Amino acid sequence: MKWYQMKELAAGEKRLLILWYLYKFFGKNFVKFIVFFITFFAFLGAKEPRKASEKYLSIIGLNSGIFNQFRHFLSYSYSLLDRMEVYSGRYNPENLVFDDIEDELKFRNDLENGLFIIGSHLGNIEMMRTFLFQNPDKYVNIFLSADQCKIFNNFIKQISVPAPAMLYPVEEITINTSIEIKEKVSNGDIVIMAGDRISKNSANVSAEFLGRGILLPFGTFKFAYLMECPIYFVCALKIKDKYKIYLKKFEFKGTKKEAISVMQKEYLNFLEKLVPLYPFQFYHFYDLFN
Repeated sequence: MKWYQMKELAAGEKRLLILWYLYKFFGKNFVKFIVFFITFFAFLGAKEPRKASEKYLSIIGLNSGIFNQFRHFLSYSYSLLDRMEVYSGRYNPENLVFDDIEDELKFRNDLENGLFIIGSHLGNIEMMRTFLFQNPDKYVNIFLSADQCKIFNNFIKQISVPAPAMLYPVEEITINTSIEIKEKVSNGDIVIMAGDRISKNSANVSAEFLGRGILLPFGTFKFAYLMECPIYFVCALKIKDKYKIYLKKFEFKGTKKEAISVMQKEYLNFLEKLVPLYPFQFYHFYDLFN
């Protein structure tokens, strides 16, 4: 089974709303208890994702047995719960801390104008919404899968929470989308897009990651370069009840082709340093390695 033959492992709209109301009336700990059992039964029937988890854990040198596979799944489920808090506007911004104060200051200065954030499936990039929403004059444009856009747009409408953000289906980027986003960035907007979301229709190139071949598209990096604004690699990784924000600003002067190639390599190096520190927060559940 190829990755694009699978839907992303995410809560459906009805399930998300049920969890929201349980969270609203009974609190987060109660919902975590429920999510544990939902994950357990989903895990039993997820044969192909379990195999992908096993392979990934083996590649990074961890015990790839059933316990660690379930731990990997459960970490993802809890990240969805955190994401629900973010979308409902209830996540406490004090639970976000930056790894490096100099990087944080640089990032805050660049926020004065538009910037492009390249996230990943490592950690929970959506936590950045909580930080960015503290700047009410900033509008956030997020690229997700079409299914996720539909689920979270409907979720936001159902719970009637104002959200200064626009969600775009990453599968439907056109020239008009690029023009629209560039205008928004020029006006000071923020853009968030994953750099490790592989499109079956994109031209892929091989790169080295964790000692194995991994396919990454040029698409995100080219898109970011064309926006002509500050570009940051960002990961939000969970430590107990907080999220630590890791940042790296991409700074390179050269031709377009050179810049895109260097950007991709630096992004891979950025991820490669963090994955061993947070191995259970790399949320790819298909065979990413060739």
